[in-house]
Amino acid sequence: MMELAISFSGHLPKYVQVYENIKQAILLKKLLAHEQLPSKRSLAITLNVSVHTIKEAYEQLLAEGYIYSKERSGYFIAPFELEWLQQSQSKDFAFLSTNEDTVKFDFNNGHVDKAAFPMKTYQKLLKKHFTVDVLSTSPWQGEFSLRQEIAHYVGRSRGVICEPSQVFVYSGTQSQLLALCHFFGPQIQVGLEEPGFKRVRATLQQCGLPTHPIPVDNSGITVPNKAMHMLYTTPAHQIPLGMVMSIERRLALLQWATSNDAFIIEDDYDSEFRYNGLPIPSLANMDQLQRVIYFGTFSKTLLPSLRISYMILPTSLVEPFNRFYHEQKSVVSKMDQLVLADFLSQRLFDKHLAKMRTIYRKKQQTLLAAIRSYFSEEFEIIGEYAGLHIIVKLPKRLAEHDAIHLAHAVGINVYPCSTSFQLPTEHGMIIIGYGGLSLEQINEGIALLASVWQ
Repeated sequence: MMELAISFSGHLPKYVQVYENIKQAILLKKLLAHEQLPSKRSLAITLNVSVHTIKEAYEQLLAEGYIYSKERSGYFIAPFELEWLQQSQSKDFAFLSTNEDTVKFDFNNGHVDKAAFPMKTYQKLLKKHFTVDVLSTSPWQGEFSLRQEIAHYVGRSRGVICEPSQVFVYSGTQSQLLALCHFFGPQIQVGLEEPGFKRVRATLQQCGLPTHPIPVDNSGITVPNKAMHMLYTTPAHQIPLGMVMSIERRLALLQWATSNDAFIIEDDYDSEFRYNGLPIPSLANMDQLQRVIYFGTFSKTLLPSLRISYMILPTSLVEPFNRFYHEQKSVVSKMDQLVLADFLSQRLFDKHLAKMRTIYRKKQQTLLAAIRSYFSEEFEIIGEYAGLHIIVKLPKRLAEHDAIHLAHAVGINVYPCSTSFQLPTEHGMIIIGYGGLSLEQINEGIALLASVWQ
């Protein structure tokens, strides 16, 4: 019978540490098939722990199939036919992990100003709705009150005229895109902006759908030269390059969709934050939801952790989509939906949005001023007309991965643009978000960045 040497460390329960040590030894072939483990009492004495601790560890290993038992004989190592690569994989994970304690400034384009969130108001609404009535689940399409308020909101803010029956509440862009993919089926061809939103591309690829990169230019995504079933685009603020789609291009895309019996997914993810001129009309407004499927979210305007987004379908798709998903349940908390419905109906959202536009405009102005002050003209700014991020195009002497490495060395997180491309790109570009940083942090962070990039 073998002897096991296990040392305890950290804060995990001892039975978990015993379980993990034995499991790793099995997977790495340090313990071989059919070898007998020490008895529970014997190992408990050796490790100076209770028999109950060993019992729990053995039972977990037994339940997962790492060991087997023989009546009156004890526990033995189960045989494995396949090699296990967890050791090398764990090294990769350790390499990829980052120490957040060393990050001074995080220019993440997904972060928002948490300090400006109307916490007290939201807490009051949460308290109001935290009753026995929220113990049941919502209709799969979402709470009617929320869908009604979303319909009102997009009507007055984006000119999208729709009925609550066309609105479907989801827990993020990826979840509603996934629902569309399953609805249309595996035979569809999908066009994506090149460069474009990498999570959308990942979702489509996970569904096994062929994706076609459609180049963008200064006017937004170009008109496809082939027939496709769906085209995903971000007209109000292209991800990641930030250009605003021209009116001519919008009309051309709608004509293409009509001619090819295709649908355009318009992701209006941060259209609320435009800093120069009037808001640009949405595709859904121009098309009035004939060929356009409209995506919206509250992640940028409220909080990413709220996980509430919405999709508005053309009337022609509503009935078949509902029929396809009639056995589904809502993927969003009922209480969160009711609270948000109140927040919208009382126009608290409009008030909050007006405040955030002012805050983010100041942050963007501070960011642009800092870049122009600390960097030379060889660093080009792209996509500064809307949204919560900009792009910095690097000079040829500075590669994208080198720029990110230099930034990390001084405690700054910036993000690559190359991951948004399906095809190779000539110039290095960096995504710099500013929503989650203060004015002082933005200025100080850019100055520090310039000290290693300039």
